[in-house]
Amino acid sequence: MKSFPVIANIKAGPVAQTDRIVILDSLRGIAILGILLMNIPGFSMAINGHDPSVLNEFGSVNFKIWYGVDWALAGTQRALFSMLFGAGIILFINGKEKRTSGMLPADYFFRRQLWLMVFSFFDVFILLWFGDILLDYACLGMVMFAFRNLPAKRLLVGAGLCFLFMLTRENADLYRDKQMIYKGELAAAVDTTKFKLSVFQKDELQAMLAFKERNNHENKVRRMERAILKTTGSYEELYAFRTNLYTDSLVRYLFFGVWDVLTFMFLGMAFLKMGVLTGQAPSKVYWWMCIVGLGAGLTLSFFQLRPMIDVRFNWFEYTKRIPFELHEFSRTLRSVGFLGFIMLMYKSGWLKWLFALMRPVGQMAFTNYLGQSLLCGIFFYGIGFGMFGKLQRYETYYVVLAVWAIEIAWSHVWLRYFRFGPLEWLWRSLTYWRLQPMRKEPA
Repeated sequence: MKSFPVIANIKAGPVAQTDRIVILDSLRGIAILGILLMNIPGFSMAINGHDPSVLNEFGSVNFKIWYGVDWALAGTQRALFSMLFGAGIILFINGKEKRTSGMLPADYFFRRQLWLMVFSFFDVFILLWFGDILLDYACLGMVMFAFRNLPAKRLLVGAGLCFLFMLTRENADLYRDKQMIYKGELAAAVDTTKFKLSVFQKDELQAMLAFKERNNHENKVRRMERAILKTTGSYEELYAFRTNLYTDSLVRYLFFGVWDVLTFMFLGMAFLKMGVLTGQAPSKVYWWMCIVGLGAGLTLSFFQLRPMIDVRFNWFEYTKRIPFELHEFSRTLRSVGFLGFIMLMYKSGWLKWLFALMRPVGQMAFTNYLGQSLLCGIFFYGIGFGMFGKLQRYETYYVVLAVWAIEIAWSHVWLRYFRFGPLEWLWRSLTYWRLQPMRKEPA
């Protein structure tokens, strides 16, 4: 009987510890901890998490914290993580192509992405985190497979095109909302004692009034109170509420956010090939990224937030007032600037202790990402300690610090004895269809 070679399968496996790129692990650690800064309002608060007007936080320490996070950091950590995921696609496939042949590299990669989908459903439907990003990475990572061999310049062109598509989509939505308000107000101005509204005018008036009423302070307070009751109630109420938040926005987000994720995956691939992510680019490159990115990004962020604050977070009035949506423009610049700043710190050697501290967290980024959903769910949801909606904004960041301390400590301890984090080990074992060695070999 003819036998088939299995050498390729034997050679395939996870990257050896000695082959890991240290700075990429540190960057993942920084990004995964930074993501919790953005996600904590979703874990701990209702709509007031992103709207300080609901509880009239103006002038308080809570408002200053909201402003600082939204002005400087909003969206940057997820963008950095998306860049690293894009870079990881190249590293994963290149590693397999050097050690295997034929379709095996693609087979391993697509199997890896499909299992990531399963983990995403676990995060949403078991851990009940409606802000999960893993499904986006699973689906769009498979799209990026087609672009892995492009040179850096073409990858940058791809990032630029996706950015323009995202910016266009963002402002197309704004334009539609402005048109809806304009047509609705025209219909409202009609003297119905003399003229009868058409079917279209009635629909336009109803849509405008619904949008306006939804942004009334009283309605926002009611939505907050309902969210607190459902999140701290029975498991059945909690499950229905949290999973519906995810599924209700899934189609719109995948359609709207696809360009967002692809932009930063393209950037991550390009930056890896240019040596930007590995610290090999000249220092002047990082200085330009930092100065231009943060300078222009923070300026745009200020002008984006100013009208929102002026109308006291009434989205109806905000939509009428602004001529152009700046969020994606600001976020992209700030994300590139933030990466430049981190890399300057890395190249300077001043904060070696910080990068060493973050490295194990980044090696266990997958475990730590889902760990945040688990820990925050236990603390905030009704099936746990039920602290949802009971803490002031500044107090929720004490929880962030506690989760950071837990994840940093346990990542360092775990990796003293094991090669991978527990979920990294499971993901790799499923990808290669065989159990991977878990314990470290004695020195």
